[in-house]
Amino acid sequence: MEKTCDIICTGMALIDSIIKGFNPEPVSASGYRAESGSLHVGGEAVNEAVTAAKLGMRTAILCALGRDDAGDLIEHALLQAGVDTSLIVRPEGHQTPVTTMFVREDGTRRSVTSRAHTFNFHPDRYVSAFDRARAVILGSLFRAPFDDPETISAVLTAAKDRGLIVVADTKLPNFRFLTLDDIAPSLPLIDFITPNEDEARHFSGKDTPEEMADAFLSRGVRGVIIKLGGKGCFYKDEARRILLPACEIKAVDATGAGDNFVAGFTSEILRGSAPEEALRFANACGAVCASAVGAVSGLKDRAQVLALLDHSVKSGVE
Repeated sequence: MEKTCDIICTGMALIDSIIKGFNPEPVSASGYRAESGSLHVGGEAVNEAVTAAKLGMRTAILCALGRDDAGDLIEHALLQAGVDTSLIVRPEGHQTPVTTMFVREDGTRRSVTSRAHTFNFHPDRYVSAFDRARAVILGSLFRAPFDDPETISAVLTAAKDRGLIVVADTKLPNFRFLTLDDIAPSLPLIDFITPNEDEARHFSGKDTPEEMADAFLSRGVRGVIIKLGGKGCFYKDEARRILLPACEIKAVDATGAGDNFVAGFTSEILRGSAPEEALRFANACGAVCASAVGAVSGLKDRAQVLALLDHSVKSGVE
């Protein structure tokens, strides 16, 4: 079958309610103040799909949305970004999740989730769509819908049977808790896994990026990327060990920076870049994202990312 789609992103879709500058001192019996509050489309699958589309990739999304205003807002944003939304499932009675994000001055954040985040829409029932794709990104491995070993196995097996590159982004568990051992048979089907430092520490039980990466590699994952936030990223596979610094920017909001990183890395791998080149580009995608409020607000197109990379090289950061 003709490959009419570069990347299918599958996983969680939600709305981020972002509160910046929250003051914990009440101004009344039930009232608090904050610097700002805003609504943004989010969820790893949405963030990665929008970013990949902005970077010029033919991108589709496989996710579930409720038949509600939040779901309509997300679908509209995806369409505006040029994402193929034909694979979106909107079951009766499903509520689109809303995450409340408290963002600090340095861009770091804490989130509040609800039971709506646990809905499993069984993406394994729609894997025939993989026939037309070149790569699949699993948003939120270890969270719904990828918090079930059978679902993970079915989706990854279908992807590899069709020759797709498999990139698995990860999240810390929030309702159902799986370990690497719980999904051990599926790990060798992953080409690149992309935990951040906290996630890698949690799942590996190790303290250094190299040890963390080795824990995934020893279980069959082919390439491991540890996202280190403001410190850059660490990559390891059988042949390479790469440590890259982050691009220097003024961080405003780190929400979605890791998702932009993953989309950027995958898009450059599909363009034929070697891992180190793709990682440099991914670092710049994450930096551009963190320079604005919201997961998909900062990055506009590939030229913007290349300009930041060029500036970093000229200023001696890279």
